[in-house]
Amino acid sequence: MKRSAREDDWADWMRRALNGDAQAYHRFLVGVTPYLRTMARRRCDQLGATASEAEDVVQEVLLAVHLKRGTWDPARPIGPWLSTIVRNKMIDSLRRRGRHVNVPIEDVIETLESGEQTTEATDRLDAERLLDRLKDPQRDIVRSISMNGAGIRETAERLKMTEVAVRVSLHRALKRLAALYRSGSGEHE
Repeated sequence: MKRSAREDDWADWMRRALNGDAQAYHRFLVGVTPYLRTMARRRCDQLGATASEAEDVVQEVLLAVHLKRGTWDPARPIGPWLSTIVRNKMIDSLRRRGRHVNVPIEDVIETLESGEQTTEATDRLDAERLLDRLKDPQRDIVRSISMNGAGIRETAERLKMTEVAVRVSLHRALKRLAALYRSGSGEHE
């Protein structure tokens, strides 16, 4: 499998980010987002989902990348790791909306073999610490959608907000979480 120069850049930025380089992490997120958006839209088109659903998936993927960045093996290509996250978030999104999705075991065997349970627990604690720095309703929206698996509509109804307001608040919350992460988990704010 041939990797692109773009993926090599992403991998380099992520390696540097894992070593504490916040600027490299920012470059990674800015560089990878259009690719994630394209991939999510293509999968939504294939599965008959809406464009707004694709954007929800992109936001969830970005949060998952942030929370699970420590699970990426720097010795391996980053493209397949990102593709796996997009696929998993797409499946989660479709399931939340009541669509049945079958995934061949071959598509997830690496994930099953990786033994991420310990890392997931640590990631969840890190996420909770960051979420505690958000104000309501942003904290509730991120928890509801990204951690508990609720949809935009369900979250909007529960919080008595419009779907547009929930989307805007989610976007702002994710931006705030990224800023908190870059500043050392928000301890200086």
